[in-house]
Amino acid sequence: MHKLIAPVAASLMLACSCLSAAQATEIRISWWGGNSRHQATLNAIKLFEEKYPDIKVKAEYAGWEGYLSRLTVQIAGGNEPDVIQTNWNWLPLFSRDGKGFYDLYQQKAVLDLQQYDPQSLSTTTVNGKLNGLPVAVTARSFYYNSKLWQEMGVSYPQSWDELMAAGRAFKAKDEEKYPLVLDYMESLTLVQSWMVQKYNIPAIDESKGKFTYTPQQWQDFFQIYKDLVDNHVFPSMRVLASYGKSNTWEMKPWIQGKWGGVYMWNTNAVMYENNLTAPYNKLELGPFFMLPGAKDAGLFFKPTMMFSIGKTTRHPQEAAKLINFLMNDPQGVKAMGLERGTPLSKAAWDQLKADGLIQEDNITVAGINSSLALPHDIPTSPYFDNPQLVELWRNTIENIDHGKFTVQEAAEHFSRGASRILTKAMR
Repeated sequence: MHKLIAPVAASLMLACSCLSAAQATEIRISWWGGNSRHQATLNAIKLFEEKYPDIKVKAEYAGWEGYLSRLTVQIAGGNEPDVIQTNWNWLPLFSRDGKGFYDLYQQKAVLDLQQYDPQSLSTTTVNGKLNGLPVAVTARSFYYNSKLWQEMGVSYPQSWDELMAAGRAFKAKDEEKYPLVLDYMESLTLVQSWMVQKYNIPAIDESKGKFTYTPQQWQDFFQIYKDLVDNHVFPSMRVLASYGKSNTWEMKPWIQGKWGGVYMWNTNAVMYENNLTAPYNKLELGPFFMLPGAKDAGLFFKPTMMFSIGKTTRHPQEAAKLINFLMNDPQGVKAMGLERGTPLSKAAWDQLKADGLIQEDNITVAGINSSLALPHDIPTSPYFDNPQLVELWRNTIENIDHGKFTVQEAAEHFSRGASRILTKAMR
């Protein structure tokens, strides 16, 4: 009799186990990254499944190359994962009306949205629908080569006028040396910052599908660029072209410490610093300045990446639980560490700081802290990051730098082309 009990009991336990597994909800998550991110995320998923045994997670991960193409096919076929690691500037591609992804506001009971800066959430909200929860944010700040500035005998600028004066001071001492080096994307965002400070309006009104600037404001847009170049604040596109097509951090004057700083994403500052040679191998965060009377700093804030929920998901609550675990839950936060950047979540930030992973004197951390402390209520549209628009800016300032366009001609040329690009992108 007793010999029969054990196998029967084992069979019943196995049946219950199989029934439990069959009842578990399966969701999919996709992300891109390197091996360390893959391992950290897989470890976090394992901990999530232990906490929520009724949810099973299927991981789909790869490198960056081909990720967007594969996701595009999945979305077109209505077969996208439940949880998707997404890029901010993909919102115009997949969700122009805000309906391309599941609205995360519908899961406020699951997602701890109080941990996030409202302005950061607004950057991933389309037509009132939260299309993605930003993992981290980045903004451009001034980072200076302290050794070169000391040699030039110039203090870090505290105003736009002092920035212009610094350029003239550098030129007077050595024409090959500049306070900053900016490629075309950095110069575009610096000029945009000045415009927001000057006029307190965004460049693009998405509700009307058009740029907000008057013809005179477009002239101001290009005049400030020309003034910065003419005052020797940073090398013109013509000067940069003489060093070939390499990235600015790979150019010899930068490596040798002849260019005194960058206006760069906080997440990329260390990359620039690492390419410097001694004794010019130390960058410092410089002060950010605003025009007198400006109400907004005009910073180009954007999420480094987001977690979104696919619009076709059949399990939005389970998907939201996974996102919240990865971004706010102590176990998930510890497992993820800094694999996706310095977290925007206040809870995650506090935890990783207490664990010693976040050092506030690090230039990357100091840069984003400094930016977040500035007034930044006017968001930058993802359409402003449109590759065609950026390329049009590049071509236009090249014509200015080569003397082919006056400021007025540049303004007229750019405004016409930019309007066409925006209309097509928003169609």
